[in-house]
Amino acid sequence: MLAAVLDDFGTPLDVREVPDPGVRGGEVVVDVLATCVLPYASEVFGGARRYPLEPPVVPGLGGIARVVTTGPDATRLTPGDLVWCDATVRSRDDANTPDITLQGWSSRGDGGLRLSRHFHDGSFAERMSLPTECVYPVGDVDEADAARWSALGIYLVPYGGLLAADFRAGESLLVSGATGNFGSAAVAVGLAMGAGRVVAVGRDRRVLDDLRARFGARVHTVALTGEADEDQASMTAAGGGPLDVVLDILPPAVDAGVVRTAVMTVREYGRVVLMGGVGMLGGADLALPYPWLMRNSVTVRGQWMYPRDANARLIELARAGLLDLRQDGVHTFPLARVNDAIAYAADNAGPFVRTVLAPNAH
Repeated sequence: MLAAVLDDFGTPLDVREVPDPGVRGGEVVVDVLATCVLPYASEVFGGARRYPLEPPVVPGLGGIARVVTTGPDATRLTPGDLVWCDATVRSRDDANTPDITLQGWSSRGDGGLRLSRHFHDGSFAERMSLPTECVYPVGDVDEADAARWSALGIYLVPYGGLLAADFRAGESLLVSGATGNFGSAAVAVGLAMGAGRVVAVGRDRRVLDDLRARFGARVHTVALTGEADEDQASMTAAGGGPLDVVLDILPPAVDAGVVRTAVMTVREYGRVVLMGGVGMLGGADLALPYPWLMRNSVTVRGQWMYPRDANARLIELARAGLLDLRQDGVHTFPLARVNDAIAYAADNAGPFVRTVLAPNAH
């Protein structure tokens, strides 16, 4: 089969013949139809993000596929099923605190790195093998829409954050970093879950205006000025008062002070979820006032990725049309043009713009 291989950081991916993955117990082999190329893929493959990815490796974060072969433990999946392949792989020997690897992309801690050496190669290939529990049927979705459905992984990340916040229909949500790829997805997911009001916060006024025009009156926008007191007051006013939930999903280069300003808009007994990359490249820690947290009974938690059941639940939101994947603009590349796809994704990183690799398109 053909696959795009990263031989070393800072080098282009090489499309070449590699051995077909064999099916083993506890695993499923699929033909990859469509896989999203993230806007920061060039930073990962170039080594700038310092991800614990070990070349040579076939990268790629899951996608839409058709089942080829199942292991003996699969009781419902059958060859030919159209499925969503989740790249979040969890170790099976500790149910309470499993090690995690993002197959073909990254991992958490030493245990996650060890796990990645078994589930090593991702979806930038005609065929891949992954754990049975990471394969989810999508039902009677038209295969022609596979490219659009491959963006589920973008929406799953903020969905995991909102599930962690126990976000409920009718509540107000502030998205810190709403003008980015994941942040704009958070706005869409929050509305799909029934948010009464979403405050979209960012610096790009053009994107903020688009979010308001795209989603209507439930979205209220705040363009950051850099003045903490002024920005906090604007966010609170846009929320109609202190917010029920604040979701931070800002990228690594942003100063922690921007996060703090957003956090301070949450109401008494409110919840804050941190999902972004702030601090990964250095800089000051997030400083929050102990007395304010304690006296207002504010919950602050970090969340990396999402629980397993989020996959099936988000698929149902999309199938019901509550999360409308038709709003995404999709640009598709064949596997042979994987490096063009990576460059295109970096240059077209806007909200609801998806760069997709179609490994089996010829």
